[in-house]
Amino acid sequence: MIEAGQANAGLADVILAARLFLNNPHTFGGIVLRGSGPVRDRLLAQMAEQLAQRGPVIRIPINVDSEQLLGGLDLTETLAKGTAVRRAGLLEQARGGVVLVPMAERVSANVAAHLAQAMDSGEIAVIALDDGIESDEVPPGVLLERAAFHCDLTAIRDLDFVLHGRRNRDTQGKALTMSQRKAISATAAAVGVHSVRPMVMTEKAARHFAQLASAETVGDDTLQAAIRVVIGPRARQLPEAHEPPPPAEEPRQPGNDSEPTDDDKNLDDISLDDLLLEAAEAAIPQYILDGISKGTVRASGGRSGKSGQKEKSTRRGRPRGSHPGVPGDGCKLALIDTLRAAAPWQTIRRKEAGDDGLHIRKSDLRIRRFEQNRETLTIFAVDASGSSALSRLAEAKGAVELMLAEAHVKRSQVALIAFRQTGAEILLPPTRSLTRARRALSAFPGGGGTPLAAGLLEARLLADAAEKRGQTPTIALLTDGKANVTLAGEADRTIAAKEVADVAKGIAAAGHHSIVIDISPRPREEAAELAAALLGKYLALPRAKSAAMVEAIDSIGTGADA
Repeated sequence: MIEAGQANAGLADVILAARLFLNNPHTFGGIVLRGSGPVRDRLLAQMAEQLAQRGPVIRIPINVDSEQLLGGLDLTETLAKGTAVRRAGLLEQARGGVVLVPMAERVSANVAAHLAQAMDSGEIAVIALDDGIESDEVPPGVLLERAAFHCDLTAIRDLDFVLHGRRNRDTQGKALTMSQRKAISATAAAVGVHSVRPMVMTEKAARHFAQLASAETVGDDTLQAAIRVVIGPRARQLPEAHEPPPPAEEPRQPGNDSEPTDDDKNLDDISLDDLLLEAAEAAIPQYILDGISKGTVRASGGRSGKSGQKEKSTRRGRPRGSHPGVPGDGCKLALIDTLRAAAPWQTIRRKEAGDDGLHIRKSDLRIRRFEQNRETLTIFAVDASGSSALSRLAEAKGAVELMLAEAHVKRSQVALIAFRQTGAEILLPPTRSLTRARRALSAFPGGGGTPLAAGLLEARLLADAAEKRGQTPTIALLTDGKANVTLAGEADRTIAAKEVADVAKGIAAAGHHSIVIDISPRPREEAAELAAALLGKYLALPRAKSAAMVEAIDSIGTGADA
């Protein structure tokens, strides 16, 4: 819980960052405002009002395509005049001004790259509105890297503030000393910030702070303020605590047996590095601290927080532009794009045909392309037989619960199958409810034979149904690989092993992703051979932590190495 004093201090730092951005938006590249609510709305309204007096303020819609962003042919004018007439894109309209990006955590990589290029050239500055809820739901790294200020408004409730900014001439200001620059880099490294850009932005912020205060030099308090607003919100780790070395004993002077008082001690023993480190640690937002404590904080360059695989579709989803092609087989004609492609050739074609009609050729045809995130379904098929229950079933339960929690955070579905004695049972149908999953896991049965083929067959049925619903299923099989019960419920190791091989080949042929997690005390050949038959991954539980299992399952769909 954040105390009121901390929230008020956070508001003061947000106001400082916003003032610096308003004074020189293109010098600092951008500002990220995290946390929806009346405080952010009020701050944004004041910033937009002052920025609009100096230049354009353009809002970029979340579903913007490349043509809207970069410009293209004005179809109406082109068809009317018979010659190509260009229409300016949103970036060109915003040149010399500011671009407002709502829901920045959902911006596509393509749009983010174009925005970053315009920021690098100094054409625009960016105000990114971050509405992410989880600690790993963040805007694209290329935007976070170039925006000097990251402001967290989630815990701030004070609406009684007025933002005053003025346009300053971008001057170099007073240079920092070498010790101050070294202190900045040491502080950044201590909190896990290893990029050069934030260090450069910190120096610029310190110089501009000194200009605002009409100071002749950059003092330590000014440098602390710059550290708080630039490096503090970017922190990815808490600095390690180092025990100070014991002070060396000085020889006592003859005749002076009294201990030194506090007034006699040097009060300037605290180094600049320590001051800046305290400032950075105090400025770490609460959602970053929560992520650090949970171990879920990731580098800003990642695209975390997105669930499911990207699926290119011609029928539904987010529009991703058009491409040449002939309509049919579910592909829809992109009429506007087709007319735009044909427009420049109308003068030549009309002369060839001898009429004033509209001439469309096959090469002009464009079809619409869409992209959507496919929901994922993780099917946990857990060996609850006696052999596994006696070895690592308890540890497997803990690992499964962690994976279920991770699946819930990523907004995917989970299902749980237990196989023991003579068959398999679906303990948890596909669901997003973490509460239901934990309840089913707490009542997990154990003991009996190992009907491995029945568990695999039940998992395949769920995976096939998920495919028909448009989901991406992944089968996570926790077993030691030793089957001793057939599909008919009879005890026969030879037949049971053959049935397991047949079902595994069917799962591999269907193309379902899979991973075999060996829960035996020592890695077994049976589990590794089963993973090979499934064309899936193999992970030995005794040599892997729960986080490694989650990472291995997440990497299956992307083709990365576990």
